[in-house]
Amino acid sequence: MGILEKIAEIEREISRTQKNKATEYHLGLLKAKLAKYRAQLLEPSKSAGAKGEGFDVMKSGDARVALIGFPSVGKSTFLSLMTSTESEAASYEFTTLTCIPGVIEYKGANIQLLDLPGIIEGAAQGKGRGRQVIAVARTADVVIMMLDATKGDVQRELLEKELESVGIRLNRSKPNIYFKPKKGGGLSFNSTVPLTHCSEKLVQLILHEYKIFNAEVLFREDCTSDEFIDVIVGNRVYMPCLYVYNKVDQISIEEVDRLARRANSVVISCGMKLNLDYLLEQLWEYLALICLYTKKRGGNLLIVRSLTEVCCHRIHRTLASQFKYALVWGTSTKYSPQRVGLTHVMEHEDVIQIVKK
Repeated sequence: MGILEKIAEIEREISRTQKNKATEYHLGLLKAKLAKYRAQLLEPSKSAGAKGEGFDVMKSGDARVALIGFPSVGKSTFLSLMTSTESEAASYEFTTLTCIPGVIEYKGANIQLLDLPGIIEGAAQGKGRGRQVIAVARTADVVIMMLDATKGDVQRELLEKELESVGIRLNRSKPNIYFKPKKGGGLSFNSTVPLTHCSEKLVQLILHEYKIFNAEVLFREDCTSDEFIDVIVGNRVYMPCLYVYNKVDQISIEEVDRLARRANSVVISCGMKLNLDYLLEQLWEYLALICLYTKKRGGNLLIVRSLTEVCCHRIHRTLASQFKYALVWGTSTKYSPQRVGLTHVMEHEDVIQIVKK
């Protein structure tokens, strides 16, 4: 039995198993096995593959946004509207067959936008160049999931399932679990909160499935067995996702209102160029970028994430190792200038002066 058949069999058994207190250990073991097989499926084959199979592009600009969705939802049209790059758009599926990069210039920032080929069901298993598309999506700072507003919620559910199966967690934070394998001493299990989803016995069974018999585990929040498996595997990517419903000019105003009120969602029409400005504002918020000035206002403009350490890396890759302290003027400080360290959280339009050792 191949890996795909084993995965399908475990998924069928999970769907057949009634979820209750008596079956939680069995379900936990099934999920651990499923995660192991999926990881094996994503591992590159040892035999040398044909050259030129991937289509990743060099990361550039201040942030990277991956544009994913099913074929013919309007991704290429969106790229052409938002950037100066022309991506071929047509009424037939799979117009885009490779990764096409473009740059959005917004508030002084250069945001790299990647138009990826359309995903189909089974992309995680490699169908329709799905593995290459998902590999590029893992390198992004934000995912824009382009959906066809005329096709209900089926596209969103299928895409979330495909991304979930390859370790991409959308709009979720990393589980607050401390996990450290040891050379001996057995399992040391503890929690700082009451646990309703996991127990010491379930944690031990899951660890044994991964051939781990000695470890320290500390739950700092009430996490599920799936989240604990994510911590063990360790290669999960947690990123914000903006669900963009295109073609809203073809549905009723009541349906537009329902979609617009959903969390992390924006409704647009590329054909009629509706609501694109609001989408840009939301994208800027999801990227969590801020504008900083060096030394004095009017100095060099930096577009960075909010930590002082990130600001140092943006100026020069060796600056953080030579960092002594920084002087900051702006709304992030109690007084100006304030002397801060590497972990200080900067705010929009702060001014920073970095002092080296």
